[in-house]
Amino acid sequence: MTRNYLGKLQAAVWALIIAVSFTACKKDNTQPEALKPQPKPLATLGLYQFASGANKRIFIPISQIGTQKVAYAGIFDTGSSGFTMDANGLLPASMITSNGIQVTGDSVTVNGITVTNRTATMAYGDLTGSTHEYGNLAYASIVIGNSAGSVTTKRIPIFLYYKIVDGDGKELPQHSADVFGVGPSKGYTFPEVVSPLDGLALPAGTTSGFKLAKLPAANFNSTGALISGLLTLGLVPDDLSQASSGFIMHPLNFSAAGGYSPNIQATITYGSTSVDAQVLFDTGNPSISVIENNKETRALGRLPANTDVTITTKKGFVYKYTTNSTGNLTQIQNPNVSGDFRTIMALDFFINNEMLTDYSNHVIGLKN
Repeated sequence: MTRNYLGKLQAAVWALIIAVSFTACKKDNTQPEALKPQPKPLATLGLYQFASGANKRIFIPISQIGTQKVAYAGIFDTGSSGFTMDANGLLPASMITSNGIQVTGDSVTVNGITVTNRTATMAYGDLTGSTHEYGNLAYASIVIGNSAGSVTTKRIPIFLYYKIVDGDGKELPQHSADVFGVGPSKGYTFPEVVSPLDGLALPAGTTSGFKLAKLPAANFNSTGALISGLLTLGLVPDDLSQASSGFIMHPLNFSAAGGYSPNIQATITYGSTSVDAQVLFDTGNPSISVIENNKETRALGRLPANTDVTITTKKGFVYKYTTNSTGNLTQIQNPNVSGDFRTIMALDFFINNEMLTDYSNHVIGLKN
């Protein structure tokens, strides 16, 4: 009886050992979070930094449009949406006249660029002085970047212009204002013309958007140096976590006319004056920030040097600067005169601050 009991006990123990062994050998597909492959951005590209006096610009290299190799640079502009490009050098000269681009029928395709017969005028600026581009809606894929790293977009809508005129009515040189607008809104002239960075083919787990690093002040010079690592395409989860990235996130408001607005609610203090504002952080503004105040009754114009300015967004991002004679130039306007309600921060803002735009979740992040 004792022997039988021990035999049964040994059999049970061996059965348990075998069961545990099989369990231990069973394939486990779960991995610790730290060992899982992490999403990666699509690419990190360089931008040109350029300065002429107080004016500063950043440009993105453009190396192909349609099937045509080019060597252009578009103004990298967070304040507008859509890619505009001069048709000269892309289309045969016979297609471009003083009256416009000649298109037979609904559209024509040349060098991989489809030009439609839909025409319009694109305006930049405000009622006090704006630049106008005249042209057609077109479609093409483009390659941004250069030999150090590049990305090819899908076939996107672009505004192909044949003439550009400044606020004084003076026609400007060819390719003097090719604009690479990366704002989150949709185009007012053609709703199809949106940011060329929205809709890129991204790695798994990566969100549509971009991240712009601080722009080193010392690299703004007249030679136009290409500075690597400034623009990250595609946002990973850590970028979108305020706790891990340090970006303060600002959800964007939607309107039927313009889509998601990049304007951020804030309070601005300059000297002893405070005003509520809708602030646009605009890399396309080369030199003079503009504060709109419809209660301003004093003579309008530029703030004197050594004026302290503080911008505090409703989400708690704070940006402080002091005006001087060569940088942080700031002008006060009344929107009833300028025709523009937006307060616009110029490129100087981006020397000390970072920005991201999340197209998928309609958010702008700011970090200093």
